Amino acid sequence: MTGKNRQEKSPLIDKNGLRTDGRRPDELRPIRLEIGYLSRADGSAYIEQGKNKIVAAVYGPRELHPRHLAQSDRALLRVNYRMATFSVQERKKPAPSRREYEISMVIRQALEPMLFLKMYPRAAIDVFVQVLQADGGSRCASTTAASLALADAGIPMRALVAGCAVGKVDGQIVVDLSDIEDKEGDADVPVVMAPSRGELTLLQMDGKLTSAELTKALEMAETAIKKIYDMQQSVLQKTFAQIREEIGEETETVPPSAEGEEAEPPRRRPPRPAPVKPSFSEDFEEEDD
Repeated sequence: MTGKNRQEKSPLIDKNGLRTDGRRPDELRPIRLEIGYLSRADGSAYIEQGKNKIVAAVYGPRELHPRHLAQSDRALLRVNYRMATFSVQERKKPAPSRREYEISMVIRQALEPMLFLKMYPRAAIDVFVQVLQADGGSRCASTTAASLALADAGIPMRALVAGCAVGKVDGQIVVDLSDIEDKEGDADVPVVMAPSRGELTLLQMDGKLTSAELTKALEMAETAIKKIYDMQQSVLQKTFAQIREEIGEETETVPPSAEGEEAEPPRRRPPRPAPVKPSFSEDFEEEDD
């Protein structure tokens, strides 16, 4: 069924300006973010955006295998995007599809400019993204989760990146496309950017937009991405504040002294002695025969 026939039968935006899920054109779907979701990974994140449910895990920096892929001046970033067989309405084949390979490459290209890969020569940083449930805009949501997972793993970054898909539906520009809007709409524009630096790291378009419509779409995408970026910062600050409190409680408490005894002052590590420099003033002459 084409988009034109779909609009004639049941419009995606009603006369009140509401979309199929009750949102306004500039309104995001409900978003939930969480980091440290997997205990066995070096860093992990979970995102729910609408009906999207996505887990991202990071391993590394670690030794690269096979070794012939190693780069002498930087780490190799590898991204593996996969959709579970039950993530879509019709069962997906277990084998990775061409689309999954493409999205893996797109996510890697969106993340690479924000990473200090030159700090880890001949190493590998692996990012695994698993889509448990898909509902449109999964590549943007996956990039948002992958960026959080990298931050959770302690990988040095210039800035966090976040993504949001904008598009044209029933002649109107809308943000955060759902699955039906992605399939039946007139255009789809995935956007990923680093709001703190004002830089775009991903811009794609499927469909046709005028220059004025594209300008408006990018402005709406920037506003939406800044909101997602604020959520990323909030979850990171909240999580690491809890970790800081837990560490502080363990280190700052001193065992209580017995009654009537004065509390011992905290022990301090003695200063480390200065290293002894070797002296080369002695003459090393060969012994006389």
